[in-house]
Amino acid sequence: MFRFFENLVDPYARHEVTDTPPHRLWPFLLSWSHPFKRVFALAGATSVVVAVIEILLIAYMGRVVNILSDGNPEAVLSDYGVELVVVALGILLVRPAIQALNVLLLNNAIIPNYGTLFRWRAHSHVMRQSVGWFEGDFAGRIANRIMQTPPAAGEAAFQVFDAMTYAVAYIVGAALLLSDADPRLVLPLLVWGVLYGVLIRWVIVRIGPASQAASDARSFVTGRVVDSYTNIHSVKLFAHHDREMEYGREAIENARIKFQEEMRLYTLMDIALTILNGVLTVGVVGWAIALWYAGSATVGVVATATALVIRLGGMTGWIMWAVSSFFRNLGVVAEGMQTIAQPIALRDTPGAGDLNLEKGEIRIEGLSHHYGKARGGLDALNLTVRPGEKVGLVGRSGAGKSTLVKLLLRFYDAEGGRILIDGQDIATVTQDSLRRHIAMVSQDSSLLHRSVRDNILYGDPSATEEQMVEAARRAEAHEFIPGLHDGEGRTGYDAHVGERGVKLSGGQRQRITLARAILKNAPILVLDEATSALDSEVESAIQETLYKVMEGKTVIAIAHRLSTIARMDRIVVLDDGRIVEEGAHDDLIAAGGLYARLWARQSGGFLELEAAE
Repeated sequence: MFRFFENLVDPYARHEVTDTPPHRLWPFLLSWSHPFKRVFALAGATSVVVAVIEILLIAYMGRVVNILSDGNPEAVLSDYGVELVVVALGILLVRPAIQALNVLLLNNAIIPNYGTLFRWRAHSHVMRQSVGWFEGDFAGRIANRIMQTPPAAGEAAFQVFDAMTYAVAYIVGAALLLSDADPRLVLPLLVWGVLYGVLIRWVIVRIGPASQAASDARSFVTGRVVDSYTNIHSVKLFAHHDREMEYGREAIENARIKFQEEMRLYTLMDIALTILNGVLTVGVVGWAIALWYAGSATVGVVATATALVIRLGGMTGWIMWAVSSFFRNLGVVAEGMQTIAQPIALRDTPGAGDLNLEKGEIRIEGLSHHYGKARGGLDALNLTVRPGEKVGLVGRSGAGKSTLVKLLLRFYDAEGGRILIDGQDIATVTQDSLRRHIAMVSQDSSLLHRSVRDNILYGDPSATEEQMVEAARRAEAHEFIPGLHDGEGRTGYDAHVGERGVKLSGGQRQRITLARAILKNAPILVLDEATSALDSEVESAIQETLYKVMEGKTVIAIAHRLSTIARMDRIVVLDDGRIVEEGAHDDLIAAGGLYARLWARQSGGFLELEAAE
């Protein structure tokens, strides 16, 4: 039974993917709620039926009071015995069945799947964002929004069908029931309804923005806290415990203030609600007693009116809380939409095909990129890397080397010019096909918090165990991997490396990333300080391996340690986003230009990083 309802909606079902989700709340919710439209309709219908049954039960209790007050026990049993048995069976069998259907729809079909659908689609959308998009926000805040928005959306949906639909049906039914007993009994209910509506509107107008502000403050806390945890080595190294505590306290205090402002609204709401419930009780029950005293109403009418008022009084707090919870959760969803509804800025062009790489020629034409600023990055760069050529990129820090690599991988779209691989503009092919043909090892040798095996196989998930181990051997990593172990007792290639590979040394991380790139065996190889974390002995061994890996590939290598690229076919020297020199190592030394000066300033084989004159 449970499985049937749990499988009514598949949260992972294929859906139309859009690069520009609706940026307004209700269109956004409606577009993502489409798979649930039939389940929502059935849940709403059963909720109304449950409310109607309860109203009818209260009405029937009034009838029972009249029956018992107007006759003796023998006559009542004789005249109404069958009716009472039928009603009892309905209460014991029909009512639980409908209630069970309503609960199964809410608790098993909607709540687990609705939140899962939101989380899956949100994660799917965010994963399609560009590297630059992630660089512009806290990873913790992004993750927090992905985690808190789905349950908020699920809770909002639950309140609609568990409380709000039921409440509307109940209040309308109560009004009809009182009107049928005596139309004058509806008047105090109407007065109360107007005042209650005013209170709800007051709450709605304020609770959404207050909740959104509180949710945003909580996300900000998560962002700051995760930032401190991620950089805990720096925190400890510089002894900035107190500074980080203050940094976190500011965000936590702001979240407390925003939450206090939100809770003030609930306090005012509860006080006003208590007063309104008193008005409702005195108005309806008092009037019913007055009508009975005047002989215009029976004892059953008074009993019905009293039962309805007591029930409504008990429900009003629940209804108000449900309504405020609904809009509070909408505020959380609205705050989460700041992340999960942002359009995809870096997209494949319509009809983009796969990159067809045959030779591996890279041609850069008038390439400019300044990250939206006046200067920095690249400025009208022209460069051709012939098929199979090994080119080293050299320059001061900020000369544009890393920018060139990011544009080649299309982590950003160039602001001007273009890059062609085998004559194909990389902006016109799919990003995935482009990156499948490029292997990269960067100085930021972060790893996934998974096993060593998983990290190396990331280069080629279809590789065999033997191929994976051979790649590790070539990267000089196999010698230390068997000795690894983690806190769960896993060893060797099964050992987990910790977040970003924190359980390994810098040199170990870099050798595993090298193994990953070797296993990928892509025709274009990009090295960005690929051996920067290695000691001289290991680097020497790795260099020989890299030169073998480079055979037959088009290679672009960035290096501050100039000795690592001295054997390249050609060295390109960048300065302020432009090519100022290029040629073989010996020729550039003989020319006595910038490269020669950088070579002369090296100490221990490292490039002195200085600001451009």
